Amino acid sequence: MSQTLPATIPASLFEACADSIAHTARELAALGWTPATSSNFSMRVDAEHAAITVSGRHKGRLDRNDIMLVDLDGHAVGTEARPSAETALHTQIYRRRPEVRAVLHTHSRTQSVASRLFAGDGVIRLQGWELQKAITGYHTHESTLEIPVFPNTQHMPELVAQVDAWLDAGKPLHAYLIDGHGIYTWGRDMAEAQRHLEALEFLLGCELDLKKLRAS
Repeated sequence: MSQTLPATIPASLFEACADSIAHTARELAALGWTPATSSNFSMRVDAEHAAITVSGRHKGRLDRNDIMLVDLDGHAVGTEARPSAETALHTQIYRRRPEVRAVLHTHSRTQSVASRLFAGDGVIRLQGWELQKAITGYHTHESTLEIPVFPNTQHMPELVAQVDAWLDAGKPLHAYLIDGHGIYTWGRDMAEAQRHLEALEFLLGCELDLKKLRAS
């Protein structure tokens, strides 16, 4: 893939971001969290740009040629490649949260089932789990971690508006699910984003297990 960078972005910086995204994507694909060509991943490059996965690529086989540059309005920069269909959800987080440097979106079975099961409630309330402390800002199991579940739509501005409304209401937001879809989470670097993703995968699985046990 041909990628021309703005003069303000060193090639080494973009390549480091691209390599980190590709490496993380391959790890998550190996866990079965990115079936078919689903999921998308990104990293902030600077205050005005992010590196993101090219649309339609198999996430278990990515390398830096499968990563492209976009501005924070979601437009491709210096390439004819097409970014992920959900780029607007990534760039929204970068605009709203200047400290965020990585955004991960996956479609694991656990995430997808939980998104359907709790869609009617509009939120999953995680309470009493020790692993809640893996989420930045949470220091005790004696807390409530709310993960909103937004209705799915193919019209990205609608999803962006739902996330904006949650944030504008002053509610904490560390991740969200989309009904019948998957999860979005993020972090101040790729390691933190991946830690959040892994912790939430575990916690959602625990909630699903409790639902089954209580119903039996």
